[in-house]
Amino acid sequence: MLSELKELWKFRELLLVMVERELKIRYKNSVLGFLWSMLNPLITVLVMSFVFKNFLGNQRVGSATAYILAAYLPFTFFQLCLMDSAQSILVAMPLIKKIYLPREILPIASVISNFVHLLMALLMFFLYLLVVYLVFPGSWPMQITSLYLPLLLLINFALSLGLSFYVCAFNTFYQDVKYIVGVLTYLMFFLCPILYFEERVANTPLNIEWGGRLYMLMNLNPVFSLSNAYRKLLIAPIKIPLDEHHLIDPLPLDWRYVWWAAFVSFFILVTGYSTFNKLKWRFVERP
Repeated sequence: MLSELKELWKFRELLLVMVERELKIRYKNSVLGFLWSMLNPLITVLVMSFVFKNFLGNQRVGSATAYILAAYLPFTFFQLCLMDSAQSILVAMPLIKKIYLPREILPIASVISNFVHLLMALLMFFLYLLVVYLVFPGSWPMQITSLYLPLLLLINFALSLGLSFYVCAFNTFYQDVKYIVGVLTYLMFFLCPILYFEERVANTPLNIEWGGRLYMLMNLNPVFSLSNAYRKLLIAPIKIPLDEHHLIDPLPLDWRYVWWAAFVSFFILVTGYSTFNKLKWRFVERP
């Protein structure tokens, strides 16, 4: 693996060119360009917020849009990384057959380009919070724990890149993989605290009946714990509506699950890179 990394470093300029190409292609001939990195999720979340506050009994949540965006943006990055990297080898197959290059550059370029879009979207997210604060004066919604954001981004990047290696390698041979990934990420959206709060999971009758084991099992999913961590570290805590008549105190962030997500993410990154390198020499032999 060290020799593979050394070779990858030699091709770092090609990697940068591939990332630049990915960024230009996505919004080619687009007037708004990178603004779509924020506008697209913002429009989606505004609709979600309307449903969240008016149809799901969460009228007492202050800025529902901010709470959804804080978890939705990183999840969208995770989802796009898997879906885009799945086709990266197949799209570039004519190039791979003509010239030599480390095959892993292709999924890595796809993930890095999506990571750039995530950074742009987070910048717009912070500007959104500033505008909301100036238009509707009140307590500043962000907190000092936002300084932990680089740690969360690093874990999120490692998890997305590691799984992208797996998805890219296996989808090259079996194109059913991208459809399976699409279904699984769609289901994961509802299994992670994006449209709801983890406090509701902890207080659901099923979790109480199981002695808290349901809440623990859901936190073992690194995407669940990361989505929760983004929200708790970026946005000031609020009272959580348990039902129409009761509010409960927010749970503190359990760092054990964050470190567990870090361990799982870097384990997946190492094993995914190793698996990709074992299979990459067979890509050109696929029927």
